[in-house]
Amino acid sequence: MRSLKILIGLLLLSTISFAQYRNVALQAAGLTCSMCSNAINKALKPLSFVENIDTDLKNNLFMITIKPGTTPDFDLLRKKVEDAGFSVGKMTVEVNFDRLAISNDTHANIGGKNLHFLKVKDQTLNGWQKIQFVDRAFLVASQYKKLESATKMHCYKTGVAGNCCPDIKAGERIFHVTI
Repeated sequence: MRSLKILIGLLLLSTISFAQYRNVALQAAGLTCSMCSNAINKALKPLSFVENIDTDLKNNLFMITIKPGTTPDFDLLRKKVEDAGFSVGKMTVEVNFDRLAISNDTHANIGGKNLHFLKVKDQTLNGWQKIQFVDRAFLVASQYKKLESATKMHCYKTGVAGNCCPDIKAGERIFHVTI
């Protein structure tokens, strides 16, 4: 009976953590026509966490609605765009924060994802907010280079925790974000 209660509690906690991410705006680089856009749509639609995709061809933007009760795999989104022959030029995500105090160069685990905040002021985040991913694979090269000086932590270059991130297990994935 005790094991059943623990299992139910874990399931409830995991369900609660899934509600952290709602929409992704992904701007693709390298598109030249509507057929290019169609290739990305076909690559993204089968993902289990994607509920809907709206496309803005003028801006090469894909507005991805995340299925309720699921957690998006940001690296898989990027990989699918790359597999279609393009790259991610910019990606923003709507995240539901619950009174999270942040400051520059701090980490937080939101819905099972390690986030490293760069170029932010000390503040408390609450409710739905948009964050922008600023890792190398989620930005055009010139924007990435501008942000290199925003941190001395090595994880910005590798995308994984090292000895500079004592609050995260070494080797775990870290997504670098800004507001």
